[in-house]
Amino acid sequence: MADYTAFTEAGVALVDLLRDSLTPEPLGNRELINLCSPHESENNQLTLYLYQIEEDGQNMTAGYYSVDRDTQRIRPARFNLHYLVTTHSKAPAQVKEADQHRIMGAVVQTLRDNPVIPQRYLNGSLAAENAELHVSVDRTPLEQLLKIWNNTSKEYKLSIVVTVTGVTIDSRRERRIARVTEVTIETDQKKGDAK
Repeated sequence: MADYTAFTEAGVALVDLLRDSLTPEPLGNRELINLCSPHESENNQLTLYLYQIEEDGQNMTAGYYSVDRDTQRIRPARFNLHYLVTTHSKAPAQVKEADQHRIMGAVVQTLRDNPVIPQRYLNGSLAAENAELHVSVDRTPLEQLLKIWNNTSKEYKLSIVVTVTGVTIDSRRERRIARVTEVTIETDQKKGDAK
């Protein structure tokens, strides 16, 4: 199962997918796409910011499962990761908006063409468990996007919310179980009157 590094591994997989798909066109350099806050974009032209993690309780069953003959472990937790994907154009002012629209169009096209992140982009514990990470563009109201941006004095930039589902983190909590080795059955027989 996936380890505590699963959040990082999922983000890196998403970045690698976008790097392969958006370079050399519309972006000339893979290193312009990174996991970071949109407020600290520096030289990036596309940032992915993990702003919310929520446990997906619908698709998981509670309790323990057997690891081996004498050990049980708590079932893994499944999470949905929400990323704010933001464009940062370095083009001159007169074409800056068009450049941002072009970059975002390429992002949406890539995510629609890859609703499941291909296995070749997975690494670490996600690769070891052959995880299936689903990606979707959320229908996020503008008010919610503006709330995310209003935490700073920076001006709003073109953004979408992307959700990655299917990220699991295995539990380390285990319990030893004793197997039944002997069973004794006693019966109480009543003798009836023979006639």
